[in-house]
Amino acid sequence: MNPFRRLLPRLRAYSAPIALNTVFNLLSVLFSLFSVGLIIPALQVIFGQDPSELAAAAGGNVWIAGLQQRFYGAMAHYTAEHGQSGALMFTALWVVVVFLLKNTFHYLALYSVAPLRNGISRDLRRDLHNRMLGLPLGYFNEQRKGDLMSRMSGDLREIEYALVTLIETVFREPLMIIGSLTVLFWMSTPLTLFVLILLPLVSFVVTRIGKSLRRSSSKAQNRMGHLLSLAEESISGLRIIKAFNAEQSKAEQFDKANEEHFRLMNRVLRKGDLASPISEVMGSMVMAAVIWFGGREVLRSDHFHLEQFIAYILFFYQMQAPAKALSKASYQVQKGRASAERIFEVLDAENPIRQKPDAAEPGVFADRIRFESVRFAYQPDREVLQELSFDIPKGSSIALVGQSGSGKTTIAQLLPRFYDVTAGRISIDGIDVRDLTLSGLRRQMGLVSQESVLFNDTVRNNIALGKPEAAQEEVEQAARVAHAHEFVAKLPMGYDTPIGDGGMMLSGGQRQRLAIARAVLKNPPILILDEATSALDTESERLVQDALVRLMKNRTSLVIAHRLSTVQHADLILVLDQGRIIERGTHVQLLDLGGTYARLIELQTFSES
Repeated sequence: MNPFRRLLPRLRAYSAPIALNTVFNLLSVLFSLFSVGLIIPALQVIFGQDPSELAAAAGGNVWIAGLQQRFYGAMAHYTAEHGQSGALMFTALWVVVVFLLKNTFHYLALYSVAPLRNGISRDLRRDLHNRMLGLPLGYFNEQRKGDLMSRMSGDLREIEYALVTLIETVFREPLMIIGSLTVLFWMSTPLTLFVLILLPLVSFVVTRIGKSLRRSSSKAQNRMGHLLSLAEESISGLRIIKAFNAEQSKAEQFDKANEEHFRLMNRVLRKGDLASPISEVMGSMVMAAVIWFGGREVLRSDHFHLEQFIAYILFFYQMQAPAKALSKASYQVQKGRASAERIFEVLDAENPIRQKPDAAEPGVFADRIRFESVRFAYQPDREVLQELSFDIPKGSSIALVGQSGSGKTTIAQLLPRFYDVTAGRISIDGIDVRDLTLSGLRRQMGLVSQESVLFNDTVRNNIALGKPEAAQEEVEQAARVAHAHEFVAKLPMGYDTPIGDGGMMLSGGQRQRLAIARAVLKNPPILILDEATSALDTESERLVQDALVRLMKNRTSLVIAHRLSTVQHADLILVLDQGRIIERGTHVQLLDLGGTYARLIELQTFSES
């Protein structure tokens, strides 16, 4: 389906600007026709031709003949009173006024359509952002962030230009062409029919080039997305790039992609720039045919005179400008269509994490979380979890340990439905999490991840992310529990201090403590701690670990840790290996077992010593 057809329903909200645009364009067209249509008749009268003979020679229906006779009479009377010089001055001033009105109404047409062009971009940008917020994490594993940013910027700009061009050409240029054709038919039907036979050839050439432009434009926009992704990766990983002296290799990688985009954009611009010369050449060919055919009509006809032929050429020449505009619009619309296809790829992306229509709001967590024969695979041929079954009773603390890649973080992501299980089920108080509303399910949980994700905002707003209505006292108390209040109080503006992109104005330990304070303030019944203390120094780790132990009392906690010292007090420890539970028990029980957990403790103790 043509993506522009899908944009049509969005235009209904902007019916008033479109209506004003249409009215102003109609007035602009009328004054444009008047500006040319009355010059030659006026000059004919001024330079001495008989008005009655001119009206009789023009012919036409009675109504038009009456209008012409009145015009010729009025012009003759004015010339007689003010002389030829005065009549010429009046005609010149009249031309200036008419052209001024024509361009004034054209500006008002563009002025009135401004809310539409910006509104459509705003609406699509909002829908894109909301759609990206609603898509599952798995979608972004397959997409480049820079490409998504390109769709929200460059592609939306192309759609904006295309829509405005489309609206302008749909209403204004066809009106101009139809008005000019009407006059041309009235002046000479055979000559105008001859012209219309040539126009499909021009249309065919323009259409073929336009389709080629759309393909090249789509490739160029994809390449721009790749470029932005490389730039985003370089900025995000600048510390590592510098540490490994990789500036040169990254620069070469970017230069290569930049050069490919350069070549593609050259192709796009060159094809787009063909619009004007091709229209000019094709128009000149049609004009030559008009001169040849029309000149023959003048030579052999008693009703089609030289003055009429000159007026015909002027009207035909005036019709070429909107025809050329339509040609350029075709190219712009093809570029916009390529961008619209990229936009709708995101808006139409399938979201496997769906909320059922009859999903229930979870009640107060009362009993247990249960994993029953859970299997999960990010890709069909690579299963990450295999037949995983365990319970997390209310108020207990369950720890997941194991080597990297054993599936610990995946388990933590399945519980709040960042992903859905491939097989089996996860239930809370006996209700499958897929039968609960997503907002209600996630409201029950607090998450502190291995990477402390903070936003370019104030300290207060980062802590109050999950509870924006929280009072200042609540925010400060949460910060105290996370041992963050002391360093926050020393910041230049305290809790109102902006912390920069990703919290880069803070140390790693400070960022992690703010992330913990955020979970504390939310005060959920279920905690997911994914390496929550990994970024802390030894002293901060001890303080925060004490705070977390107090926080986890009477709460249900799922704890993931590589530092096994942080999970020794867990009620149950699950040892994972390649997506399976190979050992389970308390710290003491697993040490007595002398298996994988005991070996991990021994290796870590040796490493720390």
